[in-house]
Amino acid sequence: MRHADLFAHHFTPIRQGQVFGISLLAGLSLLALTTAGFAASGPVKAVGVENEYADVIAQIGGKYVHVTSIMNDPNTDPHTFEASPKIARQIAEAEFVVENGIGYDDWADKIMASAANAKRKVINVQHLLGLPDSTPNPHLWFDPKTMPAVAKAVAAELSSLRPNHAKYFKENAKKFENSLKPWYAAIAAFKKKHPATPVAVTEPVADYLLQALGADIKTPSTLETAVMNDKDPSPQDISTQKKLLESGAVKVFVYNQQVTDNLTTSFLESAKKGKVPVVGVYETMPTPGFTYQSWMLAETRALDKAVTSGTSTEKLVAK
Repeated sequence: MRHADLFAHHFTPIRQGQVFGISLLAGLSLLALTTAGFAASGPVKAVGVENEYADVIAQIGGKYVHVTSIMNDPNTDPHTFEASPKIARQIAEAEFVVENGIGYDDWADKIMASAANAKRKVINVQHLLGLPDSTPNPHLWFDPKTMPAVAKAVAAELSSLRPNHAKYFKENAKKFENSLKPWYAAIAAFKKKHPATPVAVTEPVADYLLQALGADIKTPSTLETAVMNDKDPSPQDISTQKKLLESGAVKVFVYNQQVTDNLTTSFLESAKKGKVPVVGVYETMPTPGFTYQSWMLAETRALDKAVTSGTSTEKLVAK
């Protein structure tokens, strides 16, 4: 079974007949004809399906791109996202699209297939990183290795679309890579100060970062997967999680700030009983005031504060 099928409920929530109705598909087909020859001058019309990818496109492309982000509300669950006809048109008209893959945004592929254009450049981050469909954690942007590869690929694709500005794109990609150094330094410092820190989580949103920090994720993986897929975890897993929190067996509780429900609330109450500090992480880059780099650095510093001084950070605020 494909990964997208395994996570169909969570990652493919578009209602049949809403976005891909006959009238919209017909409209996209006509749109494909009108956009068959993208202009080779002027700003590149780009889409970052998730706003963290849109931010990287904007940083690399600068004045030579016009970027639209689709999934950009840090106050909602991105996994319940529903594409509208307006969004479908934005993607269909784009010269350049960056999407995540691993079933997280398959609806974007359906839109692009309905408005096919051989000249449209598309970066699927899953494929860029060579990851299989069975990859269990789709939150690739929390992996410190992801965005340098994305930035380099963005510069290459923009250069193919606007060759006259290739040097500009390449220089910006280098600046972007250098700007990640404070985050990498914070990761290294955490790993040295707090080796094998035991942590609990609700779902694997920040697991790639936690693994880079050398943390020991004590939450049962089956609970993480169930919560991610909007399923009920087993009573045994819930009991294990609550014992971890109430006993203070973990140093920090990391939860998806954008997806809170009765179960999350009960875990937060257990963390309070066990005097375990909590850190809220985001799937969508908080805006305004954050770049991808400052967001990741803020999340890492929040985790360090939690472990070092027991300070909770449930919502990030840009400085």
